[in-house]
Amino acid sequence: METYDPKKNDTEVTQASPRKMNLRVLIFSVIGLVIAFGIIYAVYTGTQPNPNG
Repeated sequence: METYDPKKNDTEVTQASPRKMNLRVLIFSVIGLVIAFGIIYAVYTGTQPNPNG
């Protein structure tokens, strides 16, 4: 794999991530948000009074 391309400027060269770090960060962020909302939902529903009684 060639890493140097004289036709590309600095911005174009730094866009690609060969280790897919951007995708890894995105996946972990989405999983973290889902877990956070799940915890918030569980706490919220756990503190509500019982409607039956």
